[in-house]
Amino acid sequence: MGILGKIFTWWDGATIGTLLWSGRNGEQVGTDAQGNRYFRSKKRGEGQRERRWVIYEGANDASRVPAEWHGWLHGSFDDVPESHLPPPKIWEVDYTPNATGTVEAYRPQGALERGGKRARAVGDYEAWSPEG
Repeated sequence: MGILGKIFTWWDGATIGTLLWSGRNGEQVGTDAQGNRYFRSKKRGEGQRERRWVIYEGANDASRVPAEWHGWLHGSFDDVPESHLPPPKIWEVDYTPNATGTVEAYRPQGALERGGKRARAVGDYEAWSPEG
């Protein structure tokens, strides 16, 4: 992405303003497996909570924030998640993005994208009638 793209787009990574502000007013505290970078404010006012934010690697999609970093972003705990993570379970799978609205989305039989034809429902449906 060129310099103009970085100046004017917010949906694919951070804008230049956000990157400059993060570098000046924040300190990077960690990175997750997807490359998202997490920051906290260097200074805060009296009685204010610490500001925390994420700069996404790639598309800005909040579902790409892992659960442990989500908890840190929302102040559930003060330390970075690496100090709280249990060992991974054997049944855990890698993250897969939400495919809704993309060509990889699930399309059931009868969906318009698959031709719009579905099997006719017969035998298990009986119309209601008020006399019956």
